Parts: sequence; structure tokens; C-alpha cells
Amino acid sequence: MKFPKVQTLQQISELIDSTFVGDPDFQIHGINEIHVVQEGDIVFVDHPKYYDKALTSKASVILINKKVNCPEGKALLISEDPFSDFNAITAHFSPFKASSLPVSESSQIGKNTIIQPNVFIGNNVIIGDNCVIHSNVSIYDGVVIGNNVQIHSGVVLGADAFYYKNRPSHHDKLLSGGSIKIEDNVEIGALSTIDKGVTGITSIGEGTKIDNQVQVGHDTVIGKKCLIASQVGIAGCVVIEDEVTIWGQVGIASGLTIGQKAIILAQSGISKNLKSNTTYFGYPADDIRKKYRELAYINKIPDILQKLKNL
Repeated sequence: MKFPKVQTLQQISELIDSTFVGDPDFQIHGINEIHVVQEGDIVFVDHPKYYDKALTSKASVILINKKVNCPEGKALLISEDPFSDFNAITAHFSPFKASSLPVSESSQIGKNTIIQPNVFIGNNVIIGDNCVIHSNVSIYDGVVIGNNVQIHSGVVLGADAFYYKNRPSHHDKLLSGGSIKIEDNVEIGALSTIDKGVTGITSIGEGTKIDNQVQVGHDTVIGKKCLIASQVGIAGCVVIEDEVTIWGQVGIASGLTIGQKAIILAQSGISKNLKSNTTYFGYPADDIRKKYRELAYINKIPDILQKLKNL
């Protein structure tokens, strides 16, 4: 998430009431999670296990809960609670703005696009030409939709990320300040939901088709010409490369990469990265040829046991 204008290290430290290490005029362009952080960004870290990863990342500023040696060319913001202070920065630069109209006056809707009754379109939404948005669709603030996109009834675009810190007394929510980008010629089936990025963008590539009742988690990137069947659940920060086919009721864990033209058969559970041009099946999913051999061996176990019993 980029700030509307460049901030200084001192300005951000005053915003969150923290101390800092570095030049007070050190320039900061935005905030991001570790997997999408860029130079000029702030990243937060609140556990020693991830200190090194944050300190050696592309981030220019590390919001951290311990004073450590500051890497050359970077700056530190020292905080007792980086998670809460990261939320404070998000809330300041990307505050929730209530909408009083079904279609916000700040939205932009292209030529020949049809908006059916009972659709909600939030602030600063951009919808391209020749789209069809069916009834009871909710499009949250800042979503960008390309041309020739069809979105069926009950779809929700831009709900918050499912991202919580487990406190002793409650689950503390990480605020979502990101957005969604839907490219041209995409179709999204009824009752599907796509969450916006925490600080980045959840994106659906050109020509991808999504069936009914599919969940796409925050910051996930889906490539071009993918086919995703009903009841698939995709966690946050997943990368699905071009022309992947995912059949019904597949579950994909967070942070994984699915290679180009991979095929995942129905009800498979994905817990590791998958290679390109390979068909997968099972839980945990594996190459279908290997999985079928395993099942064949398992089916032989009763006969083997019976033979042993008869010895």
C-alpha cells in the first residue's frame, strides 16, 4: 500500500508514538507485508524467528519490537507492539469511508456495462466496458475490474483478509488496506468471494473463469486462463500460474505456488508447491500416477493379510 504522498521516518514515528533509528528525513513510500515488500516500504516483525528475514528484505524501514543493529541503508521504528502500530498506519492512510449510495459517485463505470438491481458499488471502484454485474453483487472500495467481465449474483469482491494475531484475551485483526484487480474477460460464478490484499492486491488474470462458491484469500495472484471449479478454497498469498485447472472442493494452503498448466483433481488437499504441467490428486496431493500406485498397493493389503493368516 503506497501513501498518498511520501512520508518521513519522523512523521511515521510521531504517528505511532515510537522511537526510531535513522535519519529523521528518511523517505517512506508505503507499507507492505514481507512477501510483497519493496524498497521504500515499511514491514513489521514482532517475533525473533523472523527478525533476520525482515531485516534482510527489500523493506527500507523495519517496524520491530526490539532495538537491533540497523542494516546499512535502512531505518528502524522501535515499537512495543508492531502489529498494532502497523494497523494504526493502515487506518490512518486507508481509513474506512462509509458509502450512502448503492453506487458511489466516485466510482467509474465503462461503456455498455450493465449493472443489475440491488448491486452495491463502493468508493473509487473502476469497472471497464461491456461488463455485466448481476443482482446482489457487493463490490467494496477500490476494486478495479477490466473489460468484458461477468460477475454473477451474490459475489463479494473486497472483503477483509482473514488474518488475526492470537492475543491472550482475543483474536486481534490485521486491518486490510489493499485491493483487488480483475483483468479482462474474467467470469466469476455466483456466491464466490474474493478478499482484498492486506497491503497489496489480490488479482485475477485475463480470461480466468471461476465457478460458483469459490473463496479466494487475500493477496493471492491467479494467472491467465485458469479454470477453477465450485467450492474450491484458496488461502491467502497463493500464486497460481497461467492455465491451471482446479476441480471442485480443492483446498490450497497459504503461501504456495501452483505451476503453469498444472491440473488438480477434485477434493485434493494442497500443502506444498506444485510443479507445472503435472496432474495432482489426493490428500496430501501428489502426482496422480504415484498416488494411484499407492492406492493400488493399499487395496492389496487385505489379500496380503489374509494370505499371512492362512500360513
